[in-house]
Amino acid sequence: MSAQIYLAYDYPLLGAFWTLLLFFLWIMWFVLLFRIITDIFRDEGMSGWAKTGWLVFCILLPFLGVFVYVIARGRNMGRREIAQAQAQQEEFNSYIRRTAAGGRSSSVDELARLSEIKDRGAITDEEFRRAKELVLAGHSPSDKAGPTGTSAH
Repeated sequence: MSAQIYLAYDYPLLGAFWTLLLFFLWIMWFVLLFRIITDIFRDEGMSGWAKTGWLVFCILLPFLGVFVYVIARGRNMGRREIAQAQAQQEEFNSYIRRTAAGGRSSSVDELARLSEIKDRGAITDEEFRRAKELVLAGHSPSDKAGPTGTSAH
């Protein structure tokens, strides 16, 4: 009963290597399976019935389903992923632009609007000059506007 167990002899280094290899292949298999399922749902060109068919095929016969999907539709998987990443990036950039603007117009927009008003003859050269100074100083002309819409001094 006092027999010692030598694990190194019971489980040699090559056995540990094969175990780790199978473990990583198993993990890679699940990553590939989930990427394909994500791609099936992401593809807007596929009908609902086609998506259902691919899902059933990949779930009931996973190895065959995944390999057939990669052969049949694998070329465009990367394109769809890139298109989705670009759409997300553009949406993020748009959100940043809207947030950074904060609802205020830039000095260039204010000056262009003032120039249009002056060209129409709605304000005099003196009023244009004062409003331009306010814009360049960092104040909106409407911040200093009086009840008539002109600068109050």
